[in-house]
Amino acid sequence: MESTIIEEPQKVVQKTIFSVLIAISVGHLINDMLQSVIPSVYPLLRQNFHLNYTQIGLITFTFNVTASLLQPVVGTFTDRKPRPYSLPVGMGLTLAGIILLAMAPSYIALLCAVAVMGVGSSIFHPESSRLARVASGGKKGLAQSIFQLGGNAGSAVGPLLVALIVVTRGQHYILWFTLVALLGIILLSKVSQWYQGHLVKKAANPSHKEEVRSHLSKAKVTTSLIVLLLLIFSKFFYLASMTNYFTFFLIGKFHLTIKQSQLYLFLFLASVAAGTLIGGFLGDKFGRKYVIWFSILGVAPFSLLLPHASLQWTIVLAVIIGIILSSAFSAIVVYGQELVPGKVGMVSGLFFGLAFGMGGLGSAYLGWLADQKGINYVFSVCAYLPLIGIITGLLPDIEGKKKRAAIN
Repeated sequence: MESTIIEEPQKVVQKTIFSVLIAISVGHLINDMLQSVIPSVYPLLRQNFHLNYTQIGLITFTFNVTASLLQPVVGTFTDRKPRPYSLPVGMGLTLAGIILLAMAPSYIALLCAVAVMGVGSSIFHPESSRLARVASGGKKGLAQSIFQLGGNAGSAVGPLLVALIVVTRGQHYILWFTLVALLGIILLSKVSQWYQGHLVKKAANPSHKEEVRSHLSKAKVTTSLIVLLLLIFSKFFYLASMTNYFTFFLIGKFHLTIKQSQLYLFLFLASVAAGTLIGGFLGDKFGRKYVIWFSILGVAPFSLLLPHASLQWTIVLAVIIGIILSSAFSAIVVYGQELVPGKVGMVSGLFFGLAFGMGGLGSAYLGWLADQKGINYVFSVCAYLPLIGIITGLLPDIEGKKKRAAIN
């Protein structure tokens, strides 16, 4: 693999290296597939351990908090000194968490398992996002979308595999996913070799450095970051309701089986994967601010209809919501990286970390709310979250027509 994807430093900054992007995307697919096992087995764990919605929410909260708190720290550290081999290290921790999850004899053991997986995620994401930017050749939105596509595809495939392998056989069958984790460690080790070679060549050619100054005032940058963080709150709080409780919503309202509900969750998550790639392409072509605006606010009409629809229309609306809503995240990440030049790892860690954090807080709160008011009430309330997207209008147009023309 190394011999086919290493390029000279001069070419690296001019040419999109798709072999590297595809490799890191596959690594992201494996990482997020393994993480998606956690919410996918919630109905099974609920039966095995007699859990209520609040306890289920706390499982997600534990995973997402450990995944979120470390990411900005890891990103800031690797901004100063990149660590290419942190990629297989993070996957190794995820492997350990999968083993613990499969063998967990108690609720406390479940929490320990997902915490270990969260640490693995916090190590993997900032450096892999930086690597996607390194290999972008200037097509930063497209590169980030290819990277995100892998993660979203993994999140979609995970529930489907759980439905086919685990649901009808039992918790111990989660161990089959360790084979995928081992494959991920091998792949990411190869990618890390290329990344290490790139860093050596970059050090030997110091003229190829990124511009680290921004033309915006510090106050404007701070305000813009706050707006982006609020948009991430809206997006991932709503996604928490879908990824963690959509199966329960379908089972409760339409009396589906666990396997049927998992297949419909797969359709939603597959639409999220498709929307991610679309959003990166559109962001490079038309400007990331407009993609962010359309993605968050544009979901509102469909999210408001979903709690009141029939089964067929619920699935259709869920697919539409997945495509539109997911188109924003790669645009948000690249917009933030350009807002704070020279801090790729810190920005990536902050946004990925907040995404996990909001997902965890959302899951815990929504689990409690579902116990108090019912799962249908949760979906009715969350339907209004995308309206927060109206604040996208406060973001400056940092790309401009000339820059978009140059990208095209």
